[in-house]
Amino acid sequence: MPEQLPPLRPPARLLLGPGPSMVAPRVYEAMRHPIVGHLDPYFFEVAEEVRQLLGYVFSTRNEFNITVSGTGTSGMEAAVANFAEPGKTFAVCANGYFADRISEIARRHGAHVARLEKAWGEVFDGQEARDFIRRVEPAVVAYVQAETSTGAYQQGQAICEAAHEAGALTIADCVTSLGGMPVLVDETGIDIAYSCTQKGLSCPPGLSPLTVSPRAWERLRKRTAQVASFYLDLRLLESYYRDRKYHHTASATMLYALREGLALIREEGLENRWERHRRNHQAFVAGIEALGLRMHVAEAHRLWTLNTPRVP
Repeated sequence: MPEQLPPLRPPARLLLGPGPSMVAPRVYEAMRHPIVGHLDPYFFEVAEEVRQLLGYVFSTRNEFNITVSGTGTSGMEAAVANFAEPGKTFAVCANGYFADRISEIARRHGAHVARLEKAWGEVFDGQEARDFIRRVEPAVVAYVQAETSTGAYQQGQAICEAAHEAGALTIADCVTSLGGMPVLVDETGIDIAYSCTQKGLSCPPGLSPLTVSPRAWERLRKRTAQVASFYLDLRLLESYYRDRKYHHTASATMLYALREGLALIREEGLENRWERHRRNHQAFVAGIEALGLRMHVAEAHRLWTLNTPRVP
């Protein structure tokens, strides 16, 4: 027998965890628009606008800026799967949960994983990163710019410089920094960076923005070992977004949402948005310290987008 079910009425939560974060009303409004097919000309118009806006938010002139259909971990696995190769050394600066996840993904893709480890909440100084990279001579070096598990922000210039001197590519996890703190892909020297939509971009989870430098793309073009993942193969995804060759059924609704989230950042101004997050972070820390508590991460290395007080 047919059964009448009431419409959903989810509770209105104030989301203050590490993600998902609050979704901007304009983003919700965009998601109400009619969907189009994943090969519709309008879909690719929006995808092109998103590509350009991602360049602005990542602070890069890279041409290859796409969204991977999946959460931030799909961007992580896409970065690793396309640039880790069986038997080659994949170096990880490991100081938190998500650096451990990168390591495990690289291991599963057959790479020889070399790790430079620090206690969770600490960051790497330039010299120790250089010494490590020179010692292990990797093909790829990965680090977490914004470690969600600890609240630490890792400066990447020295890591990227040493990697490039060794002929290696660099991967940076920007899941908790994009849209709320300086990512500065080009200035830092990052070759591959990925993020998510449900944190600093004020969108629902479901897409992973990813950017690839020309240097990294040339390496990928010359790769002889087949990428183990069909779904995350960036060369196939390029043929989808550039040549409109079917790869998978991407969500127009999620693309609309991301376009609006990125448009809001553009309208506010990237530097203004960073400053707003910095001010609010400082106010939060002042309140925590007034209660007699202290933060887990040293002041110079704290994320503005994610705060980690020590529990007494």
